[in-house]
Amino acid sequence: MSAIKESVEISRRPEDVFSYMADPSHLSEWQESAVSATAVGDAPVGVGSQVRVTRQLGRRRMPMTMEMREYDPPRSFRMDGIDGPVRGHMHGTVEPIGDGERSRVTLDLDFESHGIGKMLVPLVARPQAKKEMPRNERHLKDILEGRS
Repeated sequence: MSAIKESVEISRRPEDVFSYMADPSHLSEWQESAVSATAVGDAPVGVGSQVRVTRQLGRRRMPMTMEMREYDPPRSFRMDGIDGPVRGHMHGTVEPIGDGERSRVTLDLDFESHGIGKMLVPLVARPQAKKEMPRNERHLKDILEGRS
């Protein structure tokens, strides 16, 4: 299966959009399935920084650790799941639109499965993410445009 890909235009500068969405402490504010997100250690956000995320997948709460593998402000970031049965791989890009006062955010999400995750990814994780990603991007837009 291919990655899930969604885009949204936001009326904010790329620097503002990137700094908000690439900061793991904001994950649970704009992503529906993220119940909580806590930085691992006290390193600043950047390549190698980690965050412990608990996600609601169907009726299960699943803790997982994500690691920032790419961090290129204000253009792109990549966070990869490094443990657990369902490991998400999220790549985000932020492109300036027009005079640079607007941004286009594109998120690509794919999954890697281990153990019980081999059943959870096709039955729960992927269908849930496919429905949730457009809502997450609309929520991100609403927050950043001040309509939340």
